Amino acid sequence: MGVISEHATSELDADGVATVTIKNAKALNIVNTAVIKAVTAAVAELADRPEVRVLVLRGTGERAFIGGADINEMAALDRRSAEVFINGLRGMCEVVRSFPAPVVARIPGWCLGGGLEVAVACDLRICGSDARFGMPEVAVGIPSVIHAALLPRLIGTGRASWLMLTGEHIDAATALSWGLVHEVCEPADLDDAVTRAARRFVEYGPAVVRQQKKLLRSWEDLPIDQAIADSVAEFGAAFDTGEPQRFMADFLNRKR
Repeated sequence: MGVISEHATSELDADGVATVTIKNAKALNIVNTAVIKAVTAAVAELADRPEVRVLVLRGTGERAFIGGADINEMAALDRRSAEVFINGLRGMCEVVRSFPAPVVARIPGWCLGGGLEVAVACDLRICGSDARFGMPEVAVGIPSVIHAALLPRLIGTGRASWLMLTGEHIDAATALSWGLVHEVCEPADLDDAVTRAARRFVEYGPAVVRQQKKLLRSWEDLPIDQAIADSVAEFGAAFDTGEPQRFMADFLNRKR
């Protein structure tokens, strides 16, 4: 067992599968300042542990992944305190996005606003067929910000514009067709689907998985020519880990 607090718990099993669970955040896992700080701390603690192979991020219960940011808290904000609040949520999203190992979001039910921003900061998103996604901030007088900026490159400018300008939500099938989620399953099968995805990373070399994630993140900012050129050194560096030698030998032995 790792970090345990009022609003977040973390667990790490013997195979390196870590799980951070949001707790005591109302029925829909609503994030306020206290929840944001707790989840950020739990994820950051795991990021420093080299034995972690994959992180599963989830809420408590089956009604929501994260139902959004706490309107009760936000309604009392002014300009200065609003920037402090949203900067805290930015930090939570960014500690997820920059996590050195893959992060899998387990998404049942509602995934709205700040919750969708956290979800798109994850590497893989697996949801139940009952999942609903939306960016309803405009309906309560605020723009969608911080990691909502990832949405246009993930699902395209037109679809991102529709989500953020209309405030409407979409169902799981639409999210899959848009490329917003990677897999949709029956709600009763969600845990099995998430476990299968997480266990896949246990089968691979930990160094190469972290290396691939680092490359994917760097490619988001680099011109394509530089991204291609820089990857040559990363390819070479992989052979310093011993993983190519071991996995390729296993592959060749199976072929004989």
